[in-house]
Amino acid sequence: MKRMVRCPTCRKEAPWEGNPWRPFCGERCATVDLGRWADHRYAIPAEPAEDTAAEAGTPAPDPRKEDSDGV
Repeated sequence: MKRMVRCPTCRKEAPWEGNPWRPFCGERCATVDLGRWADHRYAIPAEPAEDTAAEAGTPAPDPRKEDSDGV
């Protein structure tokens, strides 16, 4: 008997073994899930990054500004 799992996107039953899109039922549901990650609908909780420059009272360099030698 084939092991079946529920697709996390559409909730339809899909086979686990031999399914190249697992845990999804197919390419469409996998793409929908990827789009949700890209739209920031999902997030993994994390601690805020420590900013050592801000803690020392030194302003962080602005990455948008060019280097002093014009590069």
